[in-house]
Order: sequence, then structure tokens, then C-alpha cells
Amino acid sequence: MATRKLLLLPGDGIGPETMTEVEKLIAAMNREHATGFETETALVGGAAWEAHKVSLRDADMALAHAADAILFGAVGGPRWDGIPYEHRPEAGLLRLRKELQLFANLRPAICYPALADASSLKRELVDGLDILIVRELTGGVYFGEPKEIRDLGNGQKRAIDTQVYDTYEIERIARAGFDFARTRRNKVTSMEKRNVMKSGLYWNEVVTRIHRDEYPDVQLEHMLADAGGMQLVRRPKQFDVILTDNLFGDLLSDIAAMLTGSLGMLPSASLGAPDETTGMRRAMYEPVHGSAPDIAGKGVANPIAMFASFGMCLRYSFNMIAEADRLERAIARVLASGLRTPDLAPEGAATVTTAAMGDAVVAAYLAD
Repeated sequence: MATRKLLLLPGDGIGPETMTEVEKLIAAMNREHATGFETETALVGGAAWEAHKVSLRDADMALAHAADAILFGAVGGPRWDGIPYEHRPEAGLLRLRKELQLFANLRPAICYPALADASSLKRELVDGLDILIVRELTGGVYFGEPKEIRDLGNGQKRAIDTQVYDTYEIERIARAGFDFARTRRNKVTSMEKRNVMKSGLYWNEVVTRIHRDEYPDVQLEHMLADAGGMQLVRRPKQFDVILTDNLFGDLLSDIAAMLTGSLGMLPSASLGAPDETTGMRRAMYEPVHGSAPDIAGKGVANPIAMFASFGMCLRYSFNMIAEADRLERAIARVLASGLRTPDLAPEGAATVTTAAMGDAVVAAYLAD
């Protein structure tokens, strides 16, 4: 088997801290396997701006194109609020998603039994929770044009963002949602705002057609996105796969994250279309928690979402199913043992550092 080329983009805030913990696991796995991971590290976001005055260099974008998969940390923070909009840290992330055509974002929300009491909801509502949010990632209001602030004169301005979806964009994310549902509990809930948005009306129409013509075996229900947010905190276990657009997916996945006990628990995968020759997808894996600048550098960040993101990388990019399962078991055992970073611990309870949690996960993986 050829060496697996993995590009590491630690980014800003707690990104480098959590990435360091996963690098420990990668090193351990390389010692176990004759042909392991070949890693390169590059700058993105605010770190890239500090070094190069861009959020992502063309040379590093080329590394992303050449990699088999990308592991991404986080970008952004108040430190870079004053830089030009086109060079803001998030622009590097959006460029990666757009140029690599990573249109399907998968965000699982799984509540480990040991963390059911850490959720914002009662244990009986989240114990056993297992939701997959499939979010369209390269279209919609984040990329639509025009996107500008117009000067209207007389001291007035008009801010414009445009929600745009073409047929093919909805079709391919719908197919992804239905395909993943077939590997799970065979149910898709499509969420939009068809009652007030033309894009939501068309989203509903296309998803309904794809379901009727190609996936009649999968259960499909439609729900307005605001009602979906309410149902996520009212009765979350009713959902299996939630299919939604870029904006609503961003919002709903953060709601789902808190059901699991902490944003520090939620991984994600951003996937492109399968290559016609190799069947491999371009892919980037990242925690949902963001850069968390308020705790950066303090050694208290939870690295589990980064470990879980790497687990998704093992599963979806490298077909290392046994290793992905082994990592998930390791995370579950560490949590069951009672180790907690501050985001997971009840007030007054003992906590461990980022490094200690990372060491524990690696040790549990190796002991499996």
C-alpha cells in the first residue's frame, strides 16, 4: 500500500494544541504500520496572515490538492478583526472548501453514555443520541453573489448577501444524504424555509424528486429549519440524517453539538465527489469547535473532536475501518474512566489538561 499523504493545517487558537495530540497518535500508528502516514504541515488563517499577509498561500493550496486528505484545526479570533475582509482567517477555510469542491459536510452528533449528564438536556433525551447532519458546503448564502455593502448616499448603506442554489448543487447533496441514510437507520429529514424563501421552495422540490426517482426505500420527511432547531432540543432522537443547506447546517450543527455535552466533542468531514478512476474523494476533516481564543494557550482545550475528526479521516479517506473503530472505542473508554477536560466537567470536579487527555486516548488506542 502506498504511503498515505496527510496535510496538517493547525490554524489558530486551540487548533495547534489539539493537532499536537493527534500527531502523537499518527506517530504511534506509523510505528505499528509498515507503510503509514506521510504528513506535511502548513499555515492557514490568522497564522498565515501573520507570516505571509494572506489567509492561505497558493503554494499551500497546491499541497492541499496533492494530499490524500487534510486535517484542519481552526481559524480566526478577535486578533484579526481589523484585517482586510478578503484576507480574514475564514477566507482560507472557504477557499479550501470551494477550490477542492468539498460540497458535502458531515457532522455527527453522538452522545457517549459517560457524557449524557454533561448535555444541556436531560439524560433521557440524549442517552444513545446518534444524528448525522449532512450540510451543503459550497453554495448558498456564504458564496452567493452579489455580496457587498452599497453606499446609498445620505448616510445610508445597504448590506447584501445572496442565497443561491443551482439544481445540481441540491441534487448531489441530496444523494449524499440519502446514501448515508442507507448505511444508518434509513431516514432523512430535509430542513429549509420554503414558507418564506424561494431557495427553500426549490430545495424542497428537488429533494422530493430525487427521493421519488432514486431513493424510494429511504424514509423522507420535510421540516422547516426553525422548527427543526426547536425539535433538536425537544426530542432529538427522532432524527437520523438531517439534510440541509449551508447556512442552516451551520446553525443546526452547533445546536446538535451542545446535545453531546460540548462543542469540543463534535467532529466533521467535508467531502467532494468520488474520483471516476480511483473512487477516492477529496476530503478535509475538522473539529466544529472553532479557535476558542479565550482558552488558547492555556492547555485546557478538549482534543477529542480532533481525534474524532481523524477517526472520520481513517474511515472515509483511507478505508481503515478497523482503526477508526478502535479509535472510537479508545475515546469511549477514556470518557468512561472519568477523565474530563474543563468543558466536560461539572463545577468543582477534577479536570485534566489537553496533553493528558491526548495521552490517555493514545494509550487506550494502543492498548486495544
